[in-house]
Amino acid sequence: AGPCGSPGRSEGSVEGWAKMAAGGGRYFCTAGRGLEPFLAREVRARLGATEVDCVSGKVFFSTEAELGELRKLKSGERLFLLLKRGPPLAVSRDKGKMLHDIKSLVIEEPKYWLDVISIWRNLHGWEGKKDDASQENQLPLKRKSEDTCIATKRLKTEQERETLSEECPAEASERCVVPERKSDHDCWTESKTFLGNPSKSSTEKPVEKEKLNFSFRVSCRCSGAIAKILPSQEIGRAVGIALMKQFGWHADLRDPDLEIFVHINDMHFVAGIPLFRLPLANRDYIKTAGLRSTIAWAMASLAEINAGAFVLDPMCGLGTILLEAAKEWPEACYWGADISDSQLEGADVNIRTAGLMDKIELLKASVKALPLPSESFDAVISDIPFGKKFQITKDIQLLPDILQEMERVLRVGGTVVLLLSQDLHKHLGGITKCAENDSANASSDGVSETPAAKALSVDGNSSSLVNGVEESFLSSRQAHFGSLVPDGFYGVSLGKTDAFIHKYRKVSAAGNR
Repeated sequence: AGPCGSPGRSEGSVEGWAKMAAGGGRYFCTAGRGLEPFLAREVRARLGATEVDCVSGKVFFSTEAELGELRKLKSGERLFLLLKRGPPLAVSRDKGKMLHDIKSLVIEEPKYWLDVISIWRNLHGWEGKKDDASQENQLPLKRKSEDTCIATKRLKTEQERETLSEECPAEASERCVVPERKSDHDCWTESKTFLGNPSKSSTEKPVEKEKLNFSFRVSCRCSGAIAKILPSQEIGRAVGIALMKQFGWHADLRDPDLEIFVHINDMHFVAGIPLFRLPLANRDYIKTAGLRSTIAWAMASLAEINAGAFVLDPMCGLGTILLEAAKEWPEACYWGADISDSQLEGADVNIRTAGLMDKIELLKASVKALPLPSESFDAVISDIPFGKKFQITKDIQLLPDILQEMERVLRVGGTVVLLLSQDLHKHLGGITKCAENDSANASSDGVSETPAAKALSVDGNSSSLVNGVEESFLSSRQAHFGSLVPDGFYGVSLGKTDAFIHKYRKVSAAGNR
């Protein structure tokens, strides 16, 4: 099977037990849209992962890697131990039946849940709750404090009369599943629900309560058809009460030992345990964030950086791309240029914070007239500024000059990797110097029409199509620019806007095509 399997496949029982018996674990990691194939490739290369399977926004995989290795993932957002993965719930107007079905999914395999939790405890040495606390952003749920208080009071009242009911209550959250605090970048529509202690009159026997007497909280993200019938908060309460009855745990909204993440949509039902409080994308070596670190890393991964290579970012801004590249490929030499003093000052602070002063050189220069020798760099990587933030109105007209200067300083065989806005992406073909005839020349030069698809292939299958999701890269019909031959482009999300990563390879000396 390829990396992108059926979204409705079930996991969490026989397959999961087999993985744990072999000493490994089944995980999933969330990813920004368009980065799924990058993450699929990374978990294979970095973790030796098997059974890699991706859907929109998630990559599932199995690995025996230790916690320290798992933490090194660069293209993912949040990492989870997989508790349950199954087909989407059947939607009906009977809310009671749907809540009962959700409860059944939680308690049908208690032994497996306890085995997964045992892996979580072993990974963290039972200190998982505190491991990232010192690095945590001080954002104590301010936005939701009022809603939380109301929900807490309401739930305490509801708890007294609902514990014996089959329609278990619950709680909810979207993509952000940090146990205590969360980053605005990852949170969608969320609510956290405090669940009181389960009633003593419950007839269900807790499983190994004396061994697992800790606090927990449920985060539930619900979207699609089921969200029109049941809100996330109601589903979350159902899951929470079921867990309290089954295992005898007690709930804690503010500072739980364990976080249970549940995501239900039209594709699947997924439950997992987050391994870290902070997103993987939060780099402790970056003091002031610029470009999203996962995007910067993905761009650097396309540049084919080798030991001893010279790498340039001619519009480096705060230096995020250079930092990500230098951390991952430290045997290369990095240069950053920018016309803005404030940006260079920020980049310098970031470089010093990361301890990379001996790896990265900065200079003040215009990207249209770089004071650098021709054919002196093996790779050029840059985020072309765009949008209201930069107040650039003639970026389309500037792009030919920018590309020409990048082409000049790049060695033959080197790569250019650019992040472009949708507008620049659309107009790129119109500003190129070479027309359709160059496409034929590219083939004769031995340049494959779809090398990017091949590069991101897993098990020989293209990972560009993620279960019906829009293709992450489209490498056909790209035009050339001078001696720069297209080598694929990749659609990615920057949150509120979309962008494209373009890759080019220099096939001959400038002006000698």
